[in-house]
Amino acid sequence: MKISDVLRKKGSAVITVAPHETIASLLTLLAQHNIGAVVVSPDGAEVVGIVSERDIVRHLVRRGAELLSATVAEIMTEDVYTSTPDDDVVDIAATMTDHRIRHIPVIEEGKLASIVSIGDIVKARMDQLAEERDHFEAYITQ
Repeated sequence: MKISDVLRKKGSAVITVAPHETIASLLTLLAQHNIGAVVVSPDGAEVVGIVSERDIVRHLVRRGAELLSATVAEIMTEDVYTSTPDDDVVDIAATMTDHRIRHIPVIEEGKLASIVSIGDIVKARMDQLAEERDHFEAYITQ
């Protein structure tokens, strides 16, 4: 199963935030869309970073309430693991597990196309396993 298969079911919507935006506006964005991470992009196509709830919490402990007026660029993770639609779901799951990350932007033709979460990956694998089970059961009962 490929990432493109996951995106066919999930869709390709991706929320971005500009690096100059404040953490307060980032928090509003996360809450509005009920998401846990946002791709940092100056134009919606180039990926310059990613920022998650976990990043916010870690910096909030260090900096306190003044963090709310800081920019996203100050706390974002710049070394972003990415995927392509042709990547295998199992490989992306391994990357997420090995590097303890929960969101990976999907890049197509050099531009941001979507984002997948660990929840998307788990759901896709569970669906795939259920489908295989159904095929085996049908085979056995015939």
